[in-house]
Amino acid sequence: MAGSTLMSIGMRAMFANNASLNVTGHNIANANVEGYSRQEVELSTAAGQFTGAGFFGKGVNVVNVKRAHDQFLTMQLAAAKSMASMDESRYMQLSQLENVFPPGDQGLGYAMGDFFASMVDLSNAPGDSSARQAVLARAADVSDRFSNSAARLDMMQDGVRSDMDVSARTVNALAARVAELNEQIAANRGSDQLPNDLMDERDNLINQISSFVNVTTIAAEDGTVGVFMAGGHRLVLGSEAAELTVRPDALDPSRVGLSISSHGDSLALSDDLLSGGSMAGLLRFQNNDLVQARNRLGQMAAAFAAKVNEAQAMGIDLGNPPVAGAPLFSIGAPLALPSANNARDGSGALIGSVSLTVTDASLLQASDYSLRPDPNNAGMYELVRLSDGMTRSVANGDEIDGFRIDVGTPEPAAGDRFLLQPVGRAANGMHRVLDDPNGLAAAYPVQASMGVDNTGTASIDQLRMTDGTVDPELTATITFSDDTGAYTWELRDRTTGALASSGTGTWTAGEPIELNGFALDLNGVPATGDTVTVDKTLYPATNNGNALAMQRMADERFVGRTLDGSGEYLQGATVTDAYANTMADIGVRVQSARVSANISYASATQAAQAQASKSGVNLDEEAARLIQFQQGYQAAAKVLQVAQSVFDTMLQIGA
Repeated sequence: MAGSTLMSIGMRAMFANNASLNVTGHNIANANVEGYSRQEVELSTAAGQFTGAGFFGKGVNVVNVKRAHDQFLTMQLAAAKSMASMDESRYMQLSQLENVFPPGDQGLGYAMGDFFASMVDLSNAPGDSSARQAVLARAADVSDRFSNSAARLDMMQDGVRSDMDVSARTVNALAARVAELNEQIAANRGSDQLPNDLMDERDNLINQISSFVNVTTIAAEDGTVGVFMAGGHRLVLGSEAAELTVRPDALDPSRVGLSISSHGDSLALSDDLLSGGSMAGLLRFQNNDLVQARNRLGQMAAAFAAKVNEAQAMGIDLGNPPVAGAPLFSIGAPLALPSANNARDGSGALIGSVSLTVTDASLLQASDYSLRPDPNNAGMYELVRLSDGMTRSVANGDEIDGFRIDVGTPEPAAGDRFLLQPVGRAANGMHRVLDDPNGLAAAYPVQASMGVDNTGTASIDQLRMTDGTVDPELTATITFSDDTGAYTWELRDRTTGALASSGTGTWTAGEPIELNGFALDLNGVPATGDTVTVDKTLYPATNNGNALAMQRMADERFVGRTLDGSGEYLQGATVTDAYANTMADIGVRVQSARVSANISYASATQAAQAQASKSGVNLDEEAARLIQFQQGYQAAAKVLQVAQSVFDTMLQIGA
């Protein structure tokens, strides 16, 4: 009896130490496997047996094999990794965006400045063909850089779409595997025993999913885990997995968004609910950084092209006969994009429509706009400037920020929405459309001269065209009547001498004299009886008035102007300053993203270290345990040896 009890104790001890050796070896073998959690054998003392001499123990029982796992640390690591992936993804995209706006002679600012500088040579020799060819070459360089930059932004958008597609397929594969593991874990789960390796694999897969999208998990009683994303949408539940799909944005088909599909039903996910993961970083870059860069580029293109074309129209070319200059540049048209969810008629065509017309390119802002019927004002529309959230109620035909909104018939339905892009595609369609050097309007249609008998100190500072309405067939004569600056003026037909109109005015130093579509600035002080004549330009090849005007545009602040409460213009930025501001804005975004990426990476590293300290395998510890359990196994074998000897002795006594 005593020998069999001792043998049972030895057997139990050998089994316990053998189990511990197996688990320790398993730990050592998987020490470098990502996501593996250290396992330990859980032992308990076998219940003793009561005898008249007291309780005698029966050895040890192997209760369970448990993994060193902390659910809180696992969730913390997934959240930190998700945030780090989002910040890293956005930072990588912004680093590429920074290359689209290079400094120095490779940048747009330099090209636009070079164009205005070419006007210096043209103003020095307005009839010289080589100077005119140089201007056209600089104009082509400007348009090419604008359109190439826009094309690179489109390539980056295509890259976002491609990365989103790949990420969605990866997440779907991982989610499907998690669902399979859920099924296997539920099938292999005992009352207290868990399939540790399967659970480690599942945790590792969920951790990988969190690199793409931020997820939360909820454990079920059957051992399965539900995986949820984007504010509670089910990605995995039990043995079923939903699928992510990349869809075109409802308002702008060039952008993408995410949908989740399950049992044949598809639901669009709000980008705002994606708070982590590389896909959230891509969407944030697409919807914020890339849109802002595109609008800044388009704002510069629209303002620059419109200003140059306006100046061209103010002058006359070298044609025979000379005519007003033709446009030098063309740009992409403003867009009003209807939502794909807008109301449709029986044939599926959209009912409501909106169109945009640029009225003053200098007032265009670097922003998209959202337009919808105003729910609080019948017949009005709610316009939101998306760059700063400014909201206004507008009517059909209103002009806002340099463009006019025209609503088609029939009117949009109550739930319709439109995305307005006044400048978003301006740079994409920018081209130099003037190819004839003689088409450059370097000359003004009129020229000014002082009377030969003048006695005052007044001289012509500059003559400027103001609104394109100057009539070169009318000769303007300005005669100063006294020393206070009072003058009279006449407009006469230059051929017949017939009086067309006349009037009086008072000249003030520093203020121009404006009439017949021109503005005349004087230096010095005119004397009584002094005259100034503004007459038709007879020899455009020798007149450089318009070339000088275009040269001066380099210092004009006509990009992004605004209007004050009285309707007066507030200065914007020069084209070179606008480009410098764009580079600075993107540079700040890159630096901010770099800092965020470094911080979130450090946080993820700390979370990984904390999780590893709890669940990771320490080879030194395992080696020590290996020796410990080996010695325990040998000691248990010795117990069996003694038990065998005792049993043999008892047999001999019995014999």
